Amino acid sequence: MNKLEAGKSENLTNRGRGRPKGAVNRVTNEFRETVRCLLEDNSENVSKWLELVAEGDPKRDIRPDPYKALDMISKLAEYATPKLARTEMTGANGGPMQISGININLKRPNAD
Repeated sequence: MNKLEAGKSENLTNRGRGRPKGAVNRVTNEFRETVRCLLEDNSENVSKWLELVAEGDPKRDIRPDPYKALDMISKLAEYATPKLARTEMTGANGGPMQISGININLKRPNAD
């Protein structure tokens, strides 16, 4: 049995090394930055292409498809911004949440 197996040396473990939990991989970060720059540099063209898909073009036999244009925007957005994780809130023992009251305080702008 060596020191690592016996748990007698903290210096021999890999504890705490590596990327912290939730940290973005360097390659992933570089890819997102590349796509973001590509979209910024071609923003006028992307805008024209999306408009062409949404409104169609009878000269080119392209039918209007606003749903497809929105789908394209959402797919492009995945590369420019990170997805947010869904969070579900539940009450005791996984049941529905119980709300006992709501307080609303209204204040006029610039009123001190």
